[in-house]
Amino acid sequence: MSGWQALPDDLPPEVRHFVEQLRRLKDRTGLSLVALGARTAYSKSSWHRYLNASQPPPRQAVAALCRIAGLDGTDAERLTVRWELAVQAWPRPASATEGDKVSATEGGRVSGGEGYEDDPTLPWWDEPPRRKPGGINRLLLAAVLLLVLLLAVGIAGAVASG
Repeated sequence: MSGWQALPDDLPPEVRHFVEQLRRLKDRTGLSLVALGARTAYSKSSWHRYLNASQPPPRQAVAALCRIAGLDGTDAERLTVRWELAVQAWPRPASATEGDKVSATEGGRVSGGEGYEDDPTLPWWDEPPRRKPGGINRLLLAAVLLLVLLLAVGIAGAVASG
């Protein structure tokens, strides 16, 4: 695969195979990373990280690349299975802080909730909001207070107009 930087030697075989397939698929489109970023919801730098095995791509990014490359249902499903295997084997970042250590639970989720997660299936806008335990959702509180204020103004207006 000319033109691509070499993948790390210590990369698990599942990850290596998946990234090589992803690279072939990207090459098949004939698009640059900039053009690929413009046609998907993922930036040029994100595609660079995905295609150089620095970060696992979200499932939606893989689906978008399959769609752009014209991959049919069966081949797209095969690549999705390869993606699932690769995500499970993807190397964990070495720079996890004390509060962000990978837990031993199934799925390898990060305890602490603020760091890397092993499951990149959802983009950041689909992740549930992180709340402090026992905290009140300020937006909901503001909405309720606004509603009470509007009701009070409405009642005062009705009383004043008779």
